[in-house]
Amino acid sequence: MTDTPTLVAGLGNPGPKYAANRHNVGFMVADALARRVGGKFAVARKARAEVCEARLGVGGPRFILVKPLTFMNLSGDSVAPLAQYYGIAPESVIAVHDELDIPFGEIRIKRGGGEGGHNGLRSLSKSLGTKDYARVRFGVGRPPGRQDAADFVLKDFAKAERPEVELNIELAADAVEAIIEKGFVMAQNAVNAAKRSEPKVQ
Repeated sequence: MTDTPTLVAGLGNPGPKYAANRHNVGFMVADALARRVGGKFAVARKARAEVCEARLGVGGPRFILVKPLTFMNLSGDSVAPLAQYYGIAPESVIAVHDELDIPFGEIRIKRGGGEGGHNGLRSLSKSLGTKDYARVRFGVGRPPGRQDAADFVLKDFAKAERPEVELNIELAADAVEAIIEKGFVMAQNAVNAAKRSEPKVQ
């Protein structure tokens, strides 16, 4: 049995200015996963990323958490070299990102397909040379009225949304763990069929 890890790329923008933005839910989920395993991020300067190596449980599957420090539009410039360094194929990469086309409060996973205008995914696909990687999609919904989508995702969540955001971060972390532990197909069936009120992937 191979011990090749899974690479989990939480997409976002570095720095306190962006930390609580809708566009930074990937970083938030990566932080939640690190907390669960008692892991700490360290800066990998050559890769321009924060990296945390961990396992799910004692002797469990290995995974590498990555928060690119390249800014969203160049995420692939950080993730692809790290995947190569660890010997991780694109099909063992999971990208965690905000998703305008999914209602706020919902988590969905898929493999491959288009990027839906998401520049972080576009960069990842270009750098990996394929779109065939897993995505954990954190629904943020569409902006109200005529607000520009780019402005919307670079704003913090509304105060009324924040309690649900915390729950959804944990649900997205559950989804990542399910992919790592159970494989993509089983995780997809469980996560995409789950009701919003269900706190855990079973």
